[in-house]
Amino acid sequence: MRRRFGIMLVVAALALAACGDERVPVDPADLLPSAADSAAPGAAESSGAPEASGAADGAGGIGSAPSSAGGAAKGQSYTNGNPNGHAAVPQEAQAVDTTNPTWVVGEGSPAGCTSEKFVAAVAAGGIITFNCGPDPVTIVLKDTAKVRNRSPRVVIDGGGKVTLSGEGKRRILYQNTCDKAQEWTTSHCQDQETPALTVQNIAFADGNSAGDKTEGGGGGAIFVRGGRFKAVNTRFVRNRCDDTGPDLGGAAIRVLSQYHNQPVYIVGSTFGGASGQGGVCSNGGALSSIQVSWVVLNSVFSYNSAIGKGANPARSGTAGGGSGGAIYCDGNNFTVRLAGTLIEQNKANEGGGAVFFVSNDRTGTMSIEGSTLRKNPSAGFETAGFPGIFFLGAKPPSVSSSTLTK
Repeated sequence: MRRRFGIMLVVAALALAACGDERVPVDPADLLPSAADSAAPGAAESSGAPEASGAADGAGGIGSAPSSAGGAAKGQSYTNGNPNGHAAVPQEAQAVDTTNPTWVVGEGSPAGCTSEKFVAAVAAGGIITFNCGPDPVTIVLKDTAKVRNRSPRVVIDGGGKVTLSGEGKRRILYQNTCDKAQEWTTSHCQDQETPALTVQNIAFADGNSAGDKTEGGGGGAIFVRGGRFKAVNTRFVRNRCDDTGPDLGGAAIRVLSQYHNQPVYIVGSTFGGASGQGGVCSNGGALSSIQVSWVVLNSVFSYNSAIGKGANPARSGTAGGGSGGAIYCDGNNFTVRLAGTLIEQNKANEGGGAVFFVSNDRTGTMSIEGSTLRKNPSAGFETAGFPGIFFLGAKPPSVSSSTLTK
């Protein structure tokens, strides 16, 4: 019956979402493509899912109506990020208030927190929280969760208890404003303001985008093109992307084409954190981007690896890659700011065991404030005076109240 009224429900949902992401009183499965709309890959099946306000559980629904149990946990202290980082966090980089969620995944037990429900919630858009019981839970995704481009914003808040797993087989989260399968919403998909995607108080584990060369590949846990993106109090462990390639990267996160080149914020987050927990990719064992600006605050990058060989452009006889053990940035006019951040024990087969930064038109700038970079070997090359960094930009990196050592 809901499918018969699908068009009306979609219109109503989009109208409500545009007015501040109020709770949408429809089944998110109705916002997903039907079998006749199979151009959108990886979409969840509806399977007769319940309404968001319904009590019965269903494979394709989300779960119970929003309640205080699904909101962001308050008064808890998390261990993500750098406890010794004291960089000020601007308002736009702070966590989103999720007291009144649009969707709650689960009804109070781990059994209700399923891959299908999470994927459907992301496709529906809005503020997503979880009610999976009192203990930490891992949700193993059977499909990549994909943001639909008509969502003004998508906020995913794990309340400090949820890990999303790609099972070592698939990317976990995907947003691409230039992907027709997620619907084009403007004539300038490469530079549009929405969707605004936020992940917070959550962990991403065992994502793997190897073999997926969409937009050049990369982004083992999260791939973002267009709109805006930020990660707050989030942990990334054991994520991967392709082992070779001269310009792909980002075992944890790959970002392209942010709106008006506004920065991606990474706040109080951890990438790796212990031996065996780091990300692995051809380039950018944690982060990778082309012509995207970053502001990284009070975060930790450790035990990530860039394992490609041959650099960029690839040397003759090689597949290329191997730069940016933790962070790989390429493009023209962009900036990188590291503040209150610890980068240690990362490595690159080529350049920049910690950071690889190449501004092709030499307009890009980089600053390092109140941070520590240490023990980030570059097996191939790095910039003299900046251990662990290979830098080509407008001027040498600005370093203040920071320590850079081999």
